[in-house]
This record gives sequence, structure tokens and C-alpha cells, in this order.
Amino acid sequence: IARFSIDCDWVAGYLHAAIKERHERELQAEVRELRDHYGYPSVRYMPREELRATLATERYRGALYDTNSGHLHPLNYTLGLAAAAEGLGVRIFEGTRATGFAPAGAAQLHIRTPRGEVRARYLALCGNVYLGATAPTLAAKIMAVATYIVATEPLGAERARQLITNNAAVSDMNWVLDYFRRSADRRLLFGGRVNYSGFSSFDAPSATRARMLAVFPQLQDVRIEYAWGGEVDITRNRAPHFGRLAPNVYFLQGFSGHGIALTGIAGKLVAEAIAGIAGRFDVFARIPHRNFPGGTALRRPALVLAMLYYRLRDLL
Repeated sequence: IARFSIDCDWVAGYLHAAIKERHERELQAEVRELRDHYGYPSVRYMPREELRATLATERYRGALYDTNSGHLHPLNYTLGLAAAAEGLGVRIFEGTRATGFAPAGAAQLHIRTPRGEVRARYLALCGNVYLGATAPTLAAKIMAVATYIVATEPLGAERARQLITNNAAVSDMNWVLDYFRRSADRRLLFGGRVNYSGFSSFDAPSATRARMLAVFPQLQDVRIEYAWGGEVDITRNRAPHFGRLAPNVYFLQGFSGHGIALTGIAGKLVAEAIAGIAGRFDVFARIPHRNFPGGTALRRPALVLAMLYYRLRDLL
């Protein structure tokens, strides 16, 4: 962001909030491990009294507070990265779908598109849930899940400040979690309602608004001006899935909801690997990943049943 002067409303600060007593214990243990074992000093545990002075809600018992994490405008960040890449000589072709690829002689690849073929020495597959038939062998390792976000009308400077006084990004510790933050134009962005059965016809804006009001009932009079949803890919262990399909074909997927930060790291690691320095990429590539059970027909119903169990745990 600093190197290329990307205007994307970066704000430092992240709160991982505890709802239950066991969440408190888990977060306190995580803070100790991060500080003592990994030498990461940017985290501390925020007790209930301080958290209630920070968030205008009584829902949470405490939180892990990380000053080295934060939030930004993801589209503006992406556009800034694209502009920076083009400034360095990268050519970007939007609206051209890759339909497949095949070896084409020594250290060469042919990438097929509806408009012709591209020849390349190296290929990085970064399409996540949208790869489809381009690389079918990767599909078994990830599952597409839908998530939704609503944006309120502008709240005004003081009302927005009162909701999250330190302007941190927030998520809770439930499996079916809520996450929210203030935007630069003083709205509340509130997400959640993760749907493991894919998109359906239920009223996502109303359902997400109801979750928002469970956290901030004082926003009952506030209108929802925007709502949207999309699919992200998850792995069974929630760790990213990196590797090679061939010596010159890399894949990067399974970011499991952490794509803003992890994709930047992933791009750097795959660039290092292509340049012949593969040590850091191979650390991730060695993480074992199991297929989702059930094949293409039954794996989504199996995951839905598993997540119903975890939703029940959230309620206990």
C-alpha cells in the first residue's frame, strides 16, 4: 500500500471477540502463545470493561486485540494492485476466460481461451471456487461457501464513532460468525450468515440485518442501503492449499475467508518459486490437505450436516 500509494482506506486494529467463557480462555491462551512462542508482540487481551468502552454492545466478554492487523476497502486495494502491476509492465486481460491448459513442448504451456491460445513458461492457477473445469483435480480440496454483507446508510461521525471507538475490524469466535467494521464514509458494514449449502432464495439482507441488530439493537432505526454476497473457498483444515500440478504449473487456493492478507503473501511466494527460490512456497505446499467427503454429489450435504452441529455448539 505504501510502496504504490494505494488509496484504500487502510485502518490498523482488529478485535477477535469472545461470546462465551470458553472463548475467553481460548483467546487468552492464543495471546500467550503468539507473544511467548512466536515472538509476536502486537496482540494483547482486552478485558470486558475495556471492550465495552470500545464497542457499543454488551454481547462480548473480551477480545484479542491485534494492532498489526486491520481493515481496508478491498476493491480499491485490488484496483490499486492492478494499476501498480500495469505500471511495472504487466498486461491484464479482463473478460477472457481460461478454459484449459496443456504442455506444449519443453518447459512450455498452452492456455486455451475462447479467443485463442496463450503460450507461457509458467502458469499460476488462482481462481479458487471459479476454476471449474480448468483444473478439476483441485476441486475436491475446497468447498464453496456463500457469505453476505450489508451496509447501513451513513451514520454521521459521532454515531459511527460510538459503535467502534477505536475503528477496529471485529469478528466473533462462533463457527457461524459475525464480522463488522466502520467504512470511510461512516457506514457500518456487517457480514455473516455464512451459508454452506450455497446461494439460495432466502432473504439474505433481512437475515443479516437481524444479526446486526442482535449486536447493535440501537441501530433499529437505521436503513440498509446496500447488500451483497459472494462465494469463498474453504479447505477442511482452513489452511491455504498451495502446490504444483506440474513443475511449471502452480496453484494457490483455499484461503478460507482470509484472502485479503494471504493472497498478497501467496503472490510473493509463487513469484519467488518461479524465480528459483521455492523454500517459503514449499513450506505451505507441505501442509497436508484431505478431500471433502462425499464426492461431487454428497459432499455439500455432508458439510451442511457438520455445520449444523457447530451451529448448535454456538448456541450452547
